[in-house]
Amino acid sequence: MCMKKPLYLTQEGIIKRESNTIYFVNKEMNRALPIENISEINCLARITLRSGAAYYLMNAGIPVHFFNKYGFYVGTLYPRAQLNSGLVIVKQVEHYLSHEKRMYIAKEMVEGIKHNILKNLKYYRKRGKDVDKYIEKIEDVEIGGRTIPDIMNREAQIWITYYKSFNSFLRGFKMVRREYHPPSDELNALISYGNSLLYTAALTEIYNTYLHPSISYLHEPSERRFSLALDIADIFKPVIVERVIFTVVNNGIIKKSDFEKDIGYYLKPSAKKKFLEVYDEKMRTTIMHRQLHRKVSYRRLLRLEAYKLVKHVIGDKKYESFRMWW
Repeated sequence: MCMKKPLYLTQEGIIKRESNTIYFVNKEMNRALPIENISEINCLARITLRSGAAYYLMNAGIPVHFFNKYGFYVGTLYPRAQLNSGLVIVKQVEHYLSHEKRMYIAKEMVEGIKHNILKNLKYYRKRGKDVDKYIEKIEDVEIGGRTIPDIMNREAQIWITYYKSFNSFLRGFKMVRREYHPPSDELNALISYGNSLLYTAALTEIYNTYLHPSISYLHEPSERRFSLALDIADIFKPVIVERVIFTVVNNGIIKKSDFEKDIGYYLKPSAKKKFLEVYDEKMRTTIMHRQLHRKVSYRRLLRLEAYKLVKHVIGDKKYESFRMWW
């Protein structure tokens, strides 16, 4: 059986249905889409989705994610849940409503973020980069407090320090501060683009579990519709997004000339493709999983994180957030 893969559409066009076949059509092509091999569709350019195609894709259980020109996620055509468990949903809500239970999960998620960020910085320290002060400052952050905002403030401290460290090892790009509405410089545009891609990947993986994507623990459910995807994506940003950014920047794959600017910076279509190539390769790369004793892809790690939450809320196994070990 062929492994399903995400589809990235970087050209403007129309997704339409003819009989039982879905096509992507524009001035240059009329391409049949192999629906049986597609896990999700990411519309990274201006795409028109015809109603017949939308109906067909929803029946096939294929989420369709939409992005604006800045690379920001703007919404998803989300299929009706294909996996249902009343027990899991009840327990998922229970762990949100219980302050103690929610605090445990949120704290554990930020502990994972902290660990993975430190792992990246220690990688660069081994290569002679001057990042000791950033490592020490992040190590000193205690993930505690009495409320979820307390925990999120600790998380924010970690991210702020981490982003400042980028100037110690990135070539040709400078981080002043994290700004994303809209991105104030080229590096912010890269981060926002990568984060949006990872968010939709997490959302697709959650769709393939019994979890409800709107019930979250670190982020408030009212903040965004699918806030659980934000929770899971944050854990993996240092592992996936930042490592892709470090690769495309330090190897000269993407340069400052690959960006355009109006009210903010954004990647040119050709640069989006270059970023996607490295990102997709990263997501397909496999590592030996220490607990499962088999190789799993980076993308699969997202679903495994969701599975761990399922086991936690139903009382099978206490949740421990993902920690990078290699």
